[in-house]
Amino acid sequence: MFTLPPITLPGMDEYAEAHSTPDPAPLAAVSGNDLGLGHLISGQVVGGLLRMIIHTLRPKTVLDIGTFTGYSALSMAVALPEGARVISCEIDPERAEVARKHIAEAGYADVISVRVGPALDTIAGIEEPLDLVFIDADKPNYHTYYEATLPRLSPRGLIACDNTMWRGEIIDAESTDPDVRALRRFNDAVAADPRSESVMLTVRDGVTLIRRA
Repeated sequence: MFTLPPITLPGMDEYAEAHSTPDPAPLAAVSGNDLGLGHLISGQVVGGLLRMIIHTLRPKTVLDIGTFTGYSALSMAVALPEGARVISCEIDPERAEVARKHIAEAGYADVISVRVGPALDTIAGIEEPLDLVFIDADKPNYHTYYEATLPRLSPRGLIACDNTMWRGEIIDAESTDPDVRALRRFNDAVAADPRSESVMLTVRDGVTLIRRA
């Protein structure tokens, strides 16, 4: 299985996985292999982190921006309290269908709603406060998603952003990679925003947790 280049010492990611609780059974069959992009799923440690957050927050409404195969949505859904739901945004209809298949086979079709179309349209149609937002989609729009969801957070709500260290390339100020440049702008903007408090974690490819100040 393809793995991301480490942003920590060699072998540390594998050590972290070996010493973290394995994925729950409903996630066993979910990978990106049926789309030829298995390395793009969030992975066991990030999924475990999200479940820890959910066990602490006890959220009612979770927003997943970037459905892909449904891995992240399922990672969160398996830990939700009764009556809670995940709304997952996907721009690509093919990916949405793959995700719906995985979600249905795992038995969570009544918990996870996959919405096809621009995420901003989906966000605009959600009436209740957002208890947890997971952003793992097109990197140039991270800041747009942040701006759209920060004011919508519940009092104890969190935003979790994946890939914020981008294979360690984020520290290369000379990089011309558009994703690196977009993520650098996003990271700088969040760090300087007086409306929020954030912490960047060196988990897998970098995960930033954000709450309203």
